[in-house]
Amino acid sequence: MTASHDLIHDVLIVGGGLAGCRAALEIARQNPRLSIGLVAKTHPIRSHSVAAQGGMAAVLNNVDPEDTWQAHAFDTVKGSDYLADQDAVAILTQDAPEVVVELERLGVLFSRLPDGRVAQRAFGGHSHRRTCYAADKTGHAILHELVANLRRMGVTLYDEWYVMRPIIEAGEAKGLVMFNLRDSRPVVVRSRAVMLATGGYGRAFNTTSNDFASTGDGLAMAARSGIPLEDMEFVQFHPTGLYPVGVLVSEAVRGEGAYLRNAAGDRFMATYAPSRMELAPRDITSRAIVKELLAGRGIHADGSAGGPYVHLDLRHMGEEMIMSRVPFCWEEAHRLLGVDAVHEPIPVRPTIHYSMGGIPTDTSGRVRSGPDGFVEGCFAAGEAACVSVHGANRLGSNSLLECIVFGRRTGRAIAEYLDKGRVLPDCDSDRYLSEANAELAALIDRPGTERIAQVRQDFQDTMTQYCGVFRTQELMQTGLEQLQAIAQRVEQTYLGDRGTCWNTELIEALELRSLFIVGQTILSSALQRQESRGAHCREDYPDRDDDRYLQHTLAYWSPTGIDIRYMPVTLGLFEPQARNY
Repeated sequence: MTASHDLIHDVLIVGGGLAGCRAALEIARQNPRLSIGLVAKTHPIRSHSVAAQGGMAAVLNNVDPEDTWQAHAFDTVKGSDYLADQDAVAILTQDAPEVVVELERLGVLFSRLPDGRVAQRAFGGHSHRRTCYAADKTGHAILHELVANLRRMGVTLYDEWYVMRPIIEAGEAKGLVMFNLRDSRPVVVRSRAVMLATGGYGRAFNTTSNDFASTGDGLAMAARSGIPLEDMEFVQFHPTGLYPVGVLVSEAVRGEGAYLRNAAGDRFMATYAPSRMELAPRDITSRAIVKELLAGRGIHADGSAGGPYVHLDLRHMGEEMIMSRVPFCWEEAHRLLGVDAVHEPIPVRPTIHYSMGGIPTDTSGRVRSGPDGFVEGCFAAGEAACVSVHGANRLGSNSLLECIVFGRRTGRAIAEYLDKGRVLPDCDSDRYLSEANAELAALIDRPGTERIAQVRQDFQDTMTQYCGVFRTQELMQTGLEQLQAIAQRVEQTYLGDRGTCWNTELIEALELRSLFIVGQTILSSALQRQESRGAHCREDYPDRDDDRYLQHTLAYWSPTGIDIRYMPVTLGLFEPQARNY
């Protein structure tokens, strides 16, 4: 039954970051007659993509004429600890040069070589200098141009709207239930296709480089709709989070030559990855830093040993290089800590940064309902999706690339799908509106004894303590038990703000539900994978086990528990081998 007041679009995209915006632009280019709605809970240019600093990898051969897409693909697969799907990696690396040129023509101001060509720098895990960049504000430079072009193309932007759920019935996507933060009044928006591009879930942990909006909403709404989540145990710790605030110090800083030093002043990466030093992959570098801290070689504020961080040392690079190549790094350290990186080392330690796992898709962005089937009319791309080009560990500068390559590719797939005559599906809009109003009223009116902020903090502390860089069965089992206890407290939370106008506490209550679903899925998936691979490092199972676990995890969430199944990894280019650097 269709309500007369429904909003209608041909396609609805949830998420205003790089993947969602690039998909919207591609759909508009392929068919300007299509009605496109892009929904974001912040303004699109405040999406977390804007914080991406270091760059995006592409074999342009501007700096290194020996580089090839095959070398980029091998580095990506090796970096993934051989869990990446190699058909997707081939697409990622072959399409990379073209999408960089497209971005440049859209107006993105990449940094340049003296002869005017796009500059390229070194990045961790890459064997060649192939990372294109805009100083250390690359995401900012790209996202602003994409949003400007969306406005020019007539895409409808729903900024500061919160999506409560996708409407998925009998394996078919039919639209969204969402509300504007200004009045908290739910509406049903129907569409012929839905795309999820909501980014990651860094706020499931207590220290993260992610912004406050990165709460895994898209993953949670997919899970609640019966869609499995893929490879959620693989959570990337970025080695250089600014201590103690956790914000990112870009890998570009090490790409330009910065050193990691312990309390003795030693460049300790020589012990862990002698051939790559500070430019080893992120999982290896993060574990190295934690081992240094556990061995008592961390640093205190007075310079003595045994402290909680190590130093990132830029001083030898000189003021001119620091201010021209990595100015944002200097600004952040100076603004947040009062550290002048020209003259002082920066305190860093690993911080939660990226989700390798997510909503499972094929290489056209179609959302999987399981190993073999798909959800009709439903697509996903970017960090919220798992295609999988990152496997067990992402290489730096491949995430922006994934957003653009698979955002564009998914946009094309959606346009083709709609052009084949996909009709607008019907649904009982009144029922969905009634359920949404009841859900919001229950949250606003609920009596309770717990505040959301404290419960969220306890949840984040639990995830950090029991599902960190190093894991064991006993540790993770305890973590799951702790989450079950905290879940009881969620039902006792109450809102201090009971209004409907710009009720940010209401958003926090909904985000807390998302975080719990994500956290439970991460811990359950990690507990079942009895091996160490990439970012998933188990002290009780220290070796990689290809015989049992060269396969993707599919976690099906329900209120009664999580069912874990597996799906084969797509090989074809490179056979798995030992991963040494």
